[in-house]
Amino acid sequence: MSTGQVVRLKGTDTEKITVNLGFVDLGHIDLLVQEGLYSNRTDFIRTAIRNQVERHADVTKQSVSRKSVELGLRHYSRQDLEAAQAAGEMVHIRVLGLARIADDVTPALARATIASVEVLGALHASPAVRAVLSDRMR
Repeated sequence: MSTGQVVRLKGTDTEKITVNLGFVDLGHIDLLVQEGLYSNRTDFIRTAIRNQVERHADVTKQSVSRKSVELGLRHYSRQDLEAAQAAGEMVHIRVLGLARIADDVTPALARATIASVEVLGALHASPAVRAVLSDRMR
């Protein structure tokens, strides 16, 4: 039984983070942007992160396989969770990327069907659903 569906990410599906950099590092980035190697600071930072992720791709693949983690975007709909409940099954959310729990999933349904939540990346769920699952998040 499928407990979710894989959905393609859109270019606007991003998570904003804050990075504190020293003045010298920031100056180097600005110089590279000024020289035209990167279009802006964000372009440099994204490129640097992608290069590091690619550099460690083998470690990531081994870890994803070992931990049985789903890679990418995983969406859990109300229908998915109701089907799990009807089958007497509990859902273990293990995602590297973005896990989404649909807005129409009630806190009671989430609590009754989601046994654990482990997300490396971001979890999008209503505040009420996040609250009832807080003791199940790692």
